[in-house]
Amino acid sequence: MQRILRSTASSLFRKSPSKELSLQHHQRRWISSADLTIERRADRTRFENRPKQEDLTFGTTMSDHMLVAEWDMKNHWSAPKIIPYDDLRISPAATTFHYGLSCFEGMKAYKALTDKSLRMFRPDLNMARLASSMDRLEMPGSDFDQHELTKCIAELVKVDQDWIPYGEGYSLYIRPTVIASHPYLGLAAPESLLLFVITSPVGPYFKSGFAPVRLTADSPYIRAWPGGAGDVKIAGNYAPTMKPQKVASDTGYGQVLWLFGENDEITEVGGMNIFFFLRNKETGNKELVTPPLTRGDILPGVTRRSILELSKSWGEFDIVERFPTMPEIRDAAEEGRLIEAFGAGTAAVVTPISCIQYKGVDIEIPATGDITKRIWDTITGIQYGKIDGPEGWSFKI
Repeated sequence: MQRILRSTASSLFRKSPSKELSLQHHQRRWISSADLTIERRADRTRFENRPKQEDLTFGTTMSDHMLVAEWDMKNHWSAPKIIPYDDLRISPAATTFHYGLSCFEGMKAYKALTDKSLRMFRPDLNMARLASSMDRLEMPGSDFDQHELTKCIAELVKVDQDWIPYGEGYSLYIRPTVIASHPYLGLAAPESLLLFVITSPVGPYFKSGFAPVRLTADSPYIRAWPGGAGDVKIAGNYAPTMKPQKVASDTGYGQVLWLFGENDEITEVGGMNIFFFLRNKETGNKELVTPPLTRGDILPGVTRRSILELSKSWGEFDIVERFPTMPEIRDAAEEGRLIEAFGAGTAAVVTPISCIQYKGVDIEIPATGDITKRIWDTITGIQYGKIDGPEGWSFKI
C-alpha cells in the first residue's frame, strides 16, 4: 500500500527550536489538516463492484476510504489519517458500548450539475453541532478546530470523488462519528476517543418525485424534553425511536409526530424538524411556523436554519418560531387555514406531509404544497451549483 505524506507548513519552522516546540504542542492538541496522511487502497475491486447508480439505496454502500483520528489524555488529538475503509478494532469494554457515548453528523458532498466541481453544503454548521454534541457527552477534545476537520473531510471527499454519483438527487453521504474508546466499565467521562468519518454514495430520497408521508401523533412515547439532550445529535436519541417507528409503520403511518406536554405541543417528526405553513386565525397573515430552539429539545438542523434564512430573505410571509399544538393544527385544518406541512433534514431536504393521525382521527393536509416545492428547488439548486446561494453556503472542494 502506498502512503502519501502531504507537504506541511511545519517544515518552515524546523530551524527554530522554540517554534518547533510550539508546533509539537499544536499537533498534540488540535486536529490539523497540515498533518493529514493518506493511505490509498490499491485494489479497485470494491469500486468496480459497486451498485449501478440507479440501484443505490441509502446507507448500504460504503466508499473506499475513511478518515480517522484519536484523542487520549497524554497526546490529545493524533494526526488525522485517511486509510482504506475497514472494520474497527476496539475493546468490548469501551464505554461507547455500555453507556451510549457516541455522537455523529449527517452531511453530503455533491457534484455540481454545471461543471462536476465538488462541494459540500454548509459544513461549518455540522462541525459546530458535532462539537456541541461532544460537549454534551463530556467528551474531551470537543474544542477541536472545526475548520481544520472540515478540510480533512474535504480531502476524504477528493480521495473518493469517483464514488460520488453525478446527477440531481445523487450525492455522497458523509457520516462523521465520535465514540468513546476508553476501556472502562465505570460510569465516567471517557479518557480516549475515536473520531472516524465514513462516506456512502446515495441516490434520490424520492425515487419518483415527492412522496408525501402520513404521520401519527398517537404515540405514548416522547422523543425529547427540556433539560434532556434533544438539541444534540447523540446515538441515545435515536435508539429509543425504533419501537415507536415500528408501531407507526405497522398501523399504516410512515413516521411518528413527536409531541410534548399537556397541550400536545409539536416538536419534531421522525428524525426531522417540522414546519407548518398556515393562515393565522387572528391576523389572517400567512406564516411559516416551526418549533424554537429555546427549550433545548429541538435539534438545530442545518436544513431547518437554511429554510428560515431563505424564507426571511423572501419577505413574503411571517416566520414564526413557536410550539404549535395539535389542537391548533387540527382546528386550522378544519377551518381551511392549514396550507401545507413538511419535514426538513439532510437526507430528503424536505418531506411533504399529507396526513396526521391525532386522537384516532386522520387530519388530511394538502401535499405537495408550493412552499415545499420552492424550498426544495432553492436548496437543491444551491447544493448542485445551479443557483448562487448566500455566501458560505456552498463549500467548494
